[in-house]
Amino acid sequence: MRTITFVGNGNMGVSIAQGLKGKYHIEVVGRSMENLNSFEKHLDTKIDKFLLNDFDITGKTILLCVKPTNVSEVGKKLQGKADLLISVLAGVSTKVLKKHFKSKSIVRSMPNLAASIGKSMTTLTGDANSKEDAIVILNAIGDTLWLESEKEIDVATALAGSGPAYLALFAEALVDGAVKQGLKRDDAMATMRGLFSGFSALIQDIHPALLKDTVMSPGGTTAAGYAALEDGNVRASCIHAIEEAYNKAIEL
Repeated sequence: MRTITFVGNGNMGVSIAQGLKGKYHIEVVGRSMENLNSFEKHLDTKIDKFLLNDFDITGKTILLCVKPTNVSEVGKKLQGKADLLISVLAGVSTKVLKKHFKSKSIVRSMPNLAASIGKSMTTLTGDANSKEDAIVILNAIGDTLWLESEKEIDVATALAGSGPAYLALFAEALVDGAVKQGLKRDDAMATMRGLFSGFSALIQDIHPALLKDTVMSPGGTTAAGYAALEDGNVRASCIHAIEEAYNKAIEL
């Protein structure tokens, strides 16, 4: 079984490892054994654990999951040259990665929180010679899409990487609206979850505009609710959210 070496042990690393466990042997490198033990506990499977100082990455496949601000510090503590380094760091360019890490190939990727259940939408870009290898690895946690430029992956980060937070806000607001009108919260939550589950299947094959038009009958309930969303500038707010998240990604 192929070994994937996680450098960093934060929430995104755990989510990706949840999707990869059973398919790959997992080892994790971090600053403290306490944090590594916590990683293992959350993963609920046995892993190999190593402290960061002077860890040798020679010949390894690395998944880099540290904070963007720690790139320089972590790079100085690793020894050797990896075969493949896959970064999940938002906004950190391949140029910066190559400055701080030695690897035959470097790929940038942006998974999202759904990696833990094998449903991530992961975008990738980087050294084309490792395109297929990186796609095979990250296909284990969901769908993948290779992009041709780093600008595109920064935009995709704002959409798919940050997207679960946007959808969670929208889901919570819909539930609150139903509760306000008299539906029990547990029933509102169950209804919202069913809504999102069905919608995720429908949107695979139907354009959003066509889906909206199909649901919205003249003078009906959907038309009334949709008009209220337009009055609240929800469409403009979504567009602005992507713009601001993209700007933050390139600022990091």
